[in-house]
Amino acid sequence: MQNAECRMQNGAKRCWSLPSFSIQHSAFIIGLLTLFVFFTACSDDDFDKRTVIPEAKWHQENRVAFDVDINDTISPYEFGIGLRHLENYRYSNLFIFLHTTMPNGNHTHDTIECTLATPEGKWIGRSSGSMRDIVVPLNENLLFPLSGTYHFEIEQAMREPVLKGISDIGLYIEKQ
Repeated sequence: MQNAECRMQNGAKRCWSLPSFSIQHSAFIIGLLTLFVFFTACSDDDFDKRTVIPEAKWHQENRVAFDVDINDTISPYEFGIGLRHLENYRYSNLFIFLHTTMPNGNHTHDTIECTLATPEGKWIGRSSGSMRDIVVPLNENLLFPLSGTYHFEIEQAMREPVLKGISDIGLYIEKQ
């Protein structure tokens, strides 16, 4: 027997053949498994969008808005802010106001500080040229109380009427 394994069991020799896989067959199976993992990891309830701030000058009166449809009120979500800033940004942090309107019309308002640098002044986040990309997790086990469309607005809450150096801001919501 080709690719057979034999053992003695209860005084009798038992053999069975092992499946043989070619490299092409193995690559096909690995490809299928990769596609399966990719498609099962993505959820219709996941949201990750950013809005570009024109000329990296964020005016206080310019709110960035996102509408997110939530269908699952039982599963926990990871919820956070994504942003990009230029390395010549003047501050080590960014304060924002997050305004949330729930499907029933109720509103919440939160002030959030996004830390962009260590106390020693080293930028955190991924670097790409003169740009930094950072993700700020806000809640790792958020349960949405209602299904429907949630409306989020983000505005800069720094003391400058025009904040220079923030190139884009966004929101991510990922089912756990």
